[in-house]
Amino acid sequence: MLTTEERQRYRRHLQLPEIGESGQLRLKNARVLVVGAGGLGCPVLQYLAAAGVGTLGIVDADKVEMSNLQRQILYGPADVGQPKAAAAARAVQRLNPLVRTEVYSCRAMLGNVRELVAQYDVVVDGSDNFPTRYLLNDACVSLNRPLVSGAIYKFEGQVSVFNYQGGPTYRCLFPQPPAASEAPNCEDTGVLGVLPGLIGTAQATETLKVVLGIGELLVGRLWMLDALSFQTRILKFSRKPEQASINLDTANRADYADLCGAGISTVSAVELHELLESGHPPFLLDVREPEEFALTHLPGATLLPLSSLEKGMASIPRHHPVVVYCRSGRRSAQAIELLQNTYGFTNLQNLTGGMLAWQDTVEKAV
Repeated sequence: MLTTEERQRYRRHLQLPEIGESGQLRLKNARVLVVGAGGLGCPVLQYLAAAGVGTLGIVDADKVEMSNLQRQILYGPADVGQPKAAAAARAVQRLNPLVRTEVYSCRAMLGNVRELVAQYDVVVDGSDNFPTRYLLNDACVSLNRPLVSGAIYKFEGQVSVFNYQGGPTYRCLFPQPPAASEAPNCEDTGVLGVLPGLIGTAQATETLKVVLGIGELLVGRLWMLDALSFQTRILKFSRKPEQASINLDTANRADYADLCGAGISTVSAVELHELLESGHPPFLLDVREPEEFALTHLPGATLLPLSSLEKGMASIPRHHPVVVYCRSGRRSAQAIELLQNTYGFTNLQNLTGGMLAWQDTVEKAV
């Protein structure tokens, strides 16, 4: 039953024959997992909370940064430095105290994704990297959960619903991940601030339709938006049995390489600081962009952006320890994957957590 407060809050829903009280109760009883509380996750969480989705799980390991505020409108200046998942949960509670939030300040990874997804009815992918997208797809296939997927790039975005009632999966549309060097994200390329709002709202719409069982879902259809021209188009695709059957137990683990650390040696910020103080420092390779390097970098580091890594790799020593770093550890992992798998480097380590971890541990301790 709906309470008096709920009837007042959701009155506009109750007036719709397609929703009514029975539909609002379905929303109240629904459990939705939102992976990523960034540009896409923020509008998804806002509109699902406002609509009365009863339980929202929020997965994000990052902290709020000033550069997030241009598009991640759940947050304000006071949230900078705070864990995103917790800050998002507080914002959701302010928006609708009737909604329950469950906070996971971690990444979705091979070791935890099955347990995470199993607790929810629908999964919304608001991530910004391909390993997580494939991981979530395979988990949803394993556990028979629908996956509402969104992605953005500069001025373009796309949305689709995967693994819904025997429909196509993410792998039916994208069988193989792109090469690490061909997989940019907002951190690398930038994004129009309003674009994630448009795409995230579309994801929220599809999620509500899944829960309510109404309308024509974007199943077997990829909806694409070009914000510069405001043209939209639909790409139709079909289920491919050989791809649709791939799940957590049968997938190639290399598809999640960035999430399980396969083949990549790591060093913590504290360990790196000790190495730098030891008198035998490693070669430091910064794979961020020049404007990031100009703001802050590790002393003595060499700048070689991921986007031009192959052109400049002759400057990277092969017979001396090399620590590769970026902002968060993601681009540096991609760089190491490329250098190891394609060019045979064997002397590379990834700085876990990147500059963010260095600033949080080493610089704060000084």
